[in-house]
Amino acid sequence: MDNQTNPQPTHTTVIEKRGGGGTILIGIALLLAVVIGAFYLINQNNQESAKTEAVTEAAKSVGDAADKAGDAIEKAVPGE
Repeated sequence: MDNQTNPQPTHTTVIEKRGGGGTILIGIALLLAVVIGAFYLINQNNQESAKTEAVTEAAKSVGDAADKAGDAIEKAVPGE
Protein backbone atom coordinates (compact mmCIF):
# COMPACT_ATOMS: atom_id res chain seq x y z
CA MET A 1 0.00 0.00 0.00
CA ASP A 2 1.26 3.28 -1.00
CA ASN A 3 0.63 6.33 1.20
CA GLN A 4 0.13 8.48 -1.83
CA THR A 5 -2.77 6.49 -3.15
CA ASN A 6 -4.40 6.02 0.24
CA PRO A 7 -3.46 9.14 2.27
CA GLN A 8 -4.00 9.21 6.00
CA PRO A 9 -6.51 11.84 7.11
CA THR A 10 -4.97 14.75 8.98
CA HIS A 11 -6.50 16.27 12.11
CA THR A 12 -6.33 19.93 13.02
CA THR A 13 -6.83 21.02 16.61
CA VAL A 14 -7.88 24.63 17.23
CA ILE A 15 -7.26 26.07 20.71
CA GLU A 16 -9.08 29.28 21.52
CA LYS A 17 -7.83 31.41 24.34
CA ARG A 18 -10.57 33.18 26.23
CA GLY A 19 -10.34 35.33 29.30
CA GLY A 20 -10.10 38.83 30.62
CA GLY A 21 -13.83 39.30 31.14
CA GLY A 22 -13.73 37.85 34.63
CA THR A 23 -10.91 40.12 35.77
CA ILE A 24 -12.85 43.20 34.71
CA LEU A 25 -15.86 42.10 36.76
CA ILE A 26 -13.64 41.41 39.78
CA GLY A 27 -12.06 44.85 39.39
CA ILE A 28 -15.44 46.57 39.25
CA ALA A 29 -16.67 44.64 42.30
CA LEU A 30 -13.50 45.53 44.21
CA LEU A 31 -13.82 49.21 43.29
CA LEU A 32 -17.46 49.20 44.39
CA ALA A 33 -16.49 47.61 47.72
CA VAL A 34 -13.83 50.31 48.30
CA VAL A 35 -16.32 53.11 47.54
CA ILE A 36 -18.93 51.64 49.89
CA GLY A 37 -16.30 51.14 52.61
CA ALA A 38 -15.07 54.72 52.28
CA PHE A 39 -18.63 56.05 52.46
CA TYR A 40 -19.28 53.98 55.60
CA LEU A 41 -16.08 55.19 57.30
CA ILE A 42 -16.75 58.84 56.46
CA ASN A 43 -20.32 58.54 57.73
CA GLN A 44 -19.09 56.84 60.91
CA ASN A 45 -16.56 59.66 61.47
CA ASN A 46 -19.28 62.30 61.04
CA GLN A 47 -21.46 60.54 63.60
CA GLU A 48 -18.58 60.41 66.10
CA SER A 49 -17.93 64.12 65.58
CA ALA A 50 -21.59 64.91 66.19
CA LYS A 51 -21.57 62.86 69.41
CA THR A 52 -18.41 64.58 70.63
CA GLU A 53 -19.87 68.00 69.87
CA ALA A 54 -23.10 67.13 71.71
CA VAL A 55 -21.18 66.01 74.80
CA THR A 56 -19.05 69.17 74.69
CA GLU A 57 -22.14 71.38 74.47
CA ALA A 58 -23.79 69.51 77.36
CA ALA A 59 -20.68 69.97 79.49
CA LYS A 60 -20.65 73.69 78.73
CA SER A 61 -24.32 73.93 79.70
CA VAL A 62 -23.64 72.17 83.00
CA GLY A 63 -20.72 74.52 83.65
CA ASP A 64 -22.86 77.58 82.92
CA ALA A 65 -25.62 76.30 85.21
CA ALA A 66 -23.09 75.69 87.99
CA ASP A 67 -21.76 79.25 87.60
CA LYS A 68 -25.28 80.66 87.80
CA ALA A 69 -26.06 78.57 90.87
CA GLY A 70 -22.85 79.75 92.52
CA ASP A 71 -23.70 83.39 91.79
CA ALA A 72 -27.23 82.92 93.19
CA ILE A 73 -25.84 81.36 96.37
CA GLU A 74 -23.37 84.22 96.84
CA LYS A 75 -26.19 86.75 96.49
CA ALA A 76 -28.47 84.84 98.86
CA VAL A 77 -25.88 84.57 101.65
CA PRO A 78 -24.83 88.11 102.58
CA GLY A 79 -21.62 88.93 104.38
CA GLU A 80 -19.58 85.83 103.63
